Amino acid sequence: MKEVEAFGQGRIGDLDGLIRELDGWTGALNQALAELADSSLEGADPGEIVRARVSGAGRLQSLTIDTRKYRDLDHLALSQAVQEAVTAAKLAIGDRLTELTAGLAPATDDPGADPLAPYVDNVLRGE
Repeated sequence: MKEVEAFGQGRIGDLDGLIRELDGWTGALNQALAELADSSLEGADPGEIVRARVSGAGRLQSLTIDTRKYRDLDHLALSQAVQEAVTAAKLAIGDRLTELTAGLAPATDDPGADPLAPYVDNVLRGE
């Protein structure tokens, strides 16, 4: 990651080394996305009446309704429980993706910072 850090500080550094580092990141990201696509994640509504299972790509795979608890719901409350369960499962996808991609980018003081931003700014300014 030393070449990315050099670019982040506005130094040109070793361009071939930077490309190798970026290729490594791309490969690691592709691997993480493939692992996510092969997984299934679950979510439930707050009352745990409905459980939803989605693929890593976000497609609904199954929906389970607890019939004992279901009796207390009207059709609107049931539809709300289904939406909440599917949303919870899809949020689990985001959490899993965060886990899989943790550590791919270089550490910075600002977690949202782009390590190449200073270099890009220099190029845009013509420096």
